[in-house]
Amino acid sequence: MDETMRRQILSILAQNRDMTIATLRPDGWPQATTVGFANDGLTLYFLCGLESQKAANLAHDDRVSITIDRETPQVMEITGLSMAARAQRVIEAAEAQKALRLLMARYVQQAGLDLPMPKASEVALFRVTPEVISVLDYTKGFGHTELVTCEPPIATPARSPARTRASRAATLPARLVQPPSPRARSRAPAAPRRSRRASPGT
Repeated sequence: MDETMRRQILSILAQNRDMTIATLRPDGWPQATTVGFANDGLTLYFLCGLESQKAANLAHDDRVSITIDRETPQVMEITGLSMAARAQRVIEAAEAQKALRLLMARYVQQAGLDLPMPKASEVALFRVTPEVISVLDYTKGFGHTELVTCEPPIATPARSPARTRASRAATLPARLVQPPSPRARSRAPAAPRRSRRASPGT
């Protein structure tokens, strides 16, 4: 993804705070609902009830489809995003607090409504990682879209002891891991020969 496209996506995310998210029910029927969201770069966060159907759906299948847009007075001013993404439950306490702060910051001006920050244990927090983003921009032409593939997060695979030793050897200086040359071996002092004692009766 080039920097120009990344800035356009981030601009659309900054202009909106609601999105439609479609999850899959266990029976295979898609379910679309509107939720508030916040983002940290291209990573999105949203919350829902612990016993909500969305939480149950995502426990069964983490694949989601998302749309983000807003109403415009002129058709040729329409912009928006569609995403194929994966939504995973936020488990770590530090990330949960960060997600809650980001979400509450999107709703600071709530006249006549006291909106305390919920506790992470009281809600289901989800991290949304886009895999494919379709950028809709009518200012470039009627129905103009550009498809962007996002780089997947780098995962650290589990390593076997043998693989770990090989990886460590790869980071050592070459002189420490390469076998000595034949010439070097010829200069190496020979191991002392053990004398043989005559056994009784010889």
